Amino acid sequence: MRGRTLGVDVGERRIGLAVSDPTGTLARPLKTLTVAGPRDAIEQVMREVERLSLEDEGLDGIVVGVPAHLDGSPSEQTKRVLAFIEALSARTRLPIARVDERLTSREAESRLARREKDWRRRKARLDAAAAAIILQEHLDSRSSAPRPERGDEIDSP
Repeated sequence: MRGRTLGVDVGERRIGLAVSDPTGTLARPLKTLTVAGPRDAIEQVMREVERLSLEDEGLDGIVVGVPAHLDGSPSEQTKRVLAFIEALSARTRLPIARVDERLTSREAESRLARREKDWRRRKARLDAAAAAIILQEHLDSRSSAPRPERGDEIDSP
């Protein structure tokens, strides 16, 4: 049995969080954090990591979406997210996997638009929904693969 995994969609002002079920099968949106810079982002995410780790189901890993241009080349946001991952890894012993997040926000918006017509409500839920898509892609890609060890990186297409 696998433990829960936290999915993270890092933005400059907002960070979407999602969490898997204890079997590592299904992802669900958790919350959206509003952050005031890189340090605040790390502090808030670490508070959530600690909170989730203390719950009965615990937390066994973290998945962070890494953005890139459509052709796969790094963007300015790619550099920020890689710096976020480095700072996060210095604060936790949990393994951190990286997942290509190209177009996840667009997919999340499309999914939310089917159920929620009010764009303000969609916008408030968009980042957590994108984190759930990132996390679900990771869970699906590793369903039959061995668990990563600390320091291992998993990149999915």
